[in-house]
Amino acid sequence: MKKLKILIIRNDKLGDFVLSLPVFKLIKQSMPDAKIHALVPNYTYEIAKVCDSIDDIIIDPGTTASLKYQRRLFNQVRKQNYDVVITLFSTTRIGLLMWLARIPYRLAPATKIAQLFYNHRLKQFRSRSEKPEYVYNLELASHYLQHAGAKNITLPAPPYLHFDSSEVSNIKNEFLAAYQIEKDYQIIIIHPGSGGSATNLSIEQYTDLVHELKPGKKYIFVITAGPGELEHAQQLSNKLSDIKHLIYHSTRGLLNFTKFLQSASLFVSGSTGPLHLAGALDIPTAAFYPRRRSATSLRWQTLNTEPNRLAFMPPMSAEHEDMRAIDVDMAAKQIRNYFSLTQ
Repeated sequence: MKKLKILIIRNDKLGDFVLSLPVFKLIKQSMPDAKIHALVPNYTYEIAKVCDSIDDIIIDPGTTASLKYQRRLFNQVRKQNYDVVITLFSTTRIGLLMWLARIPYRLAPATKIAQLFYNHRLKQFRSRSEKPEYVYNLELASHYLQHAGAKNITLPAPPYLHFDSSEVSNIKNEFLAAYQIEKDYQIIIIHPGSGGSATNLSIEQYTDLVHELKPGKKYIFVITAGPGELEHAQQLSNKLSDIKHLIYHSTRGLLNFTKFLQSASLFVSGSTGPLHLAGALDIPTAAFYPRRRSATSLRWQTLNTEPNRLAFMPPMSAEHEDMRAIDVDMAAKQIRNYFSLTQ
């Protein structure tokens, strides 16, 4: 008997894809015999590959790819003979492609012209930002599961990413040993870059934050930098000459960087892809968001359990994106106390 084949699409930024991981987990645990495939861009492929709930992956060449590569994508999709496609965030290009592929059950949010290409649609009003992004994603998955007659639908719990503890420990120990740091030190990651995805604290604010965190003696700050972010990390490092810290420049791919994140006791950043990776790993996070409705700490809430996350935004008296209005001294004290960094 042919196994059900389901294509799930989240083909935009890293953080967006990470916030779709609960969907894959939910459908796999509800339909363990189904074959679940993901359509993702090349830069999230490494994360999709280690997701236990994803059986196969198709790479989206993107909107700027030539007609040749768009046809190749269409042929890949059509060849798979999918029974179901769930598009978590649809575009006209993807909607048209799914319609042309004649996938029998096509589900997407009921928004914009792209919805015309789907025979199942769900009104969500995402522009109101009344719920976290991952909840909107899960609503689509639950909608399909109810149509499919799935029973006892149970929402999955974090972590949504996890690596072998001994491998992660070795990665941490090798990194610390390279700087003659004892392996029993706990790592606090400060990630000042944003990858262009969101408004962030200034380097001066991160400097003040680090000075005010004042963790116990067995903690060390690690400033992380992804591609194109090393300059930000070095600028922050130059202002922390009186604070023991290291720089971790991610040059060995997203997967290795994510494994290193799992070794941290705390991850601090703005609303960016690495923050959501840390959340999916269920490590403690402290994040800084603008108060613009489409970018708030509610809309882009991380996937970690509630005791493992803190979020800060500009006060109501400030402009929505005025990150300078965030009192980083008060934030540092709250982070230190909430996560017991003095122990």
